[in-house]
Amino acid sequence: MADSLRRLINNESCRILQEKLESWYKDYHINSCDQNLNRCCEIIEMNSMIQGQLFTILNQTAREGGHYAGVETIKSRLLPWLGTCFSSTTLGRPFETSLSLIQESIEKERQLREFASTRNHELQQLEKELNATRLQLTLVQQDLAEAQMALEDTKTKSATTLLAAEDEIVHLKAALKASQAQEESALRNLDRLNDYEQQVQILKDEIAILGAQKSVLHSRLARSRSPSPRRCQSRSPSPLPLRSCSPGRAKLTNAARHAHLVARFSEIYTQERLDAQNLLRTYIDDLEIVQRIIYVAAVESFHAAKMAFRQFKMRVRKTLSLAYSGPESLEDTVLDYIVRHEDLYDVQASVNEVIRAMNINPKISFPPEVDFIMISSLIRELCRVAFSMQTLVPPLDIAFGADGELFNESKYRRSYDSDFTAPLVVYHVWPALMENDSIIVKGEAVSKRGALWSRRSRSKSRSRSRSMSPILSHSANPSRTLLPRSRSPSPIRSGSPRL
Repeated sequence: MADSLRRLINNESCRILQEKLESWYKDYHINSCDQNLNRCCEIIEMNSMIQGQLFTILNQTAREGGHYAGVETIKSRLLPWLGTCFSSTTLGRPFETSLSLIQESIEKERQLREFASTRNHELQQLEKELNATRLQLTLVQQDLAEAQMALEDTKTKSATTLLAAEDEIVHLKAALKASQAQEESALRNLDRLNDYEQQVQILKDEIAILGAQKSVLHSRLARSRSPSPRRCQSRSPSPLPLRSCSPGRAKLTNAARHAHLVARFSEIYTQERLDAQNLLRTYIDDLEIVQRIIYVAAVESFHAAKMAFRQFKMRVRKTLSLAYSGPESLEDTVLDYIVRHEDLYDVQASVNEVIRAMNINPKISFPPEVDFIMISSLIRELCRVAFSMQTLVPPLDIAFGADGELFNESKYRRSYDSDFTAPLVVYHVWPALMENDSIIVKGEAVSKRGALWSRRSRSKSRSRSRSMSPILSHSANPSRTLLPRSRSPSPIRSGSPRL
């Protein structure tokens, strides 16, 4: 029996069994199910071998003690242990545990196979999609190559078409120039024809007016000779229709005439005004006096032209009202007649009126050898433009300006020698042009600090010295030279024109 124990100890089966158990415990979660089962079976086999050797030693030990030796120990310890180990309940647990482990392993293997098959199926689908994408990419590359070829072809055709188009453009430009030349020639002929028609129309209108006046004179003569009112009424002629007048021209040409007159007003400021200023500077050294003279000339020209327009309009209305029976209103007919016959305006009478008004204006002074007839060309152009501006709807007029007024940026520009921080206007260089209450062309004014009151005192002294000028000494009443803007008979200078 001792030899058996020595062999069991030397065999080191228990130590190997312990090492296998520890190794299995460490690698349990890493190993697969089959590996864990194999390890368990190996440990069971080793345990069974050790148990077999222990039972052999137990049997030999019991034989050495005699026939009844060790009976109590076997009864008290071995038999209960055997009964506990080999009972049905204790035997069923490891079997059920192993069975459940086997089922779990089978289920996991099945899931693993399904997962593998699913992955294989997905890989196949991805391969199919990859093949389809490659096929589409090949088709797109083919389409791109075809598009590049078509683009090159289009570029070639476009270059050819562009050359042809350039040639056609050159021919069209030549044709356009020829047509423009023909159109200009036709317009010149049309302008001539319009001039002839205008002259004919003027003659017809004058004939109609003379006929109307003749009819009025005949009717008055008949009424003066007639003994009874009834007879006078029977002999009065019927009003003559103005067939020669065609109302509507003023309305149709209003916008064009408006633009032309505004442009002409600006041209007078840049050309005729500077010419007159240079002419006056040869006799007057003071630039302020020269600019004041030109400004007063512009203001008086507009005033005289407006007065002449009112008188001319009253005469035309009085004449046309005697025999007018057209579809348009009388005012439209009168305005249309004035537009057609602006050449009947007596410009020289307005020029003379402006010069007479300037001779008695207290704001300007001049040496005896200077006569305002020197700037009669500027006054004449201003009167013509001002008269034509009254025929517009609405009419144009210049803005009112007074020395010492507050400078308005929207109304005037400052002259180059002005003080740009001064708030008041010392004197005006050119009036602003207005339409109703809005400024359409700015004027020009001079603004300086501390010069307003000195300018006013100098103006008063100039006015007194000019009233005693020998040029005006022939006036019967010298005090009449101080009448402001009166159109009553005023003293006329000996050098003033009588045209």
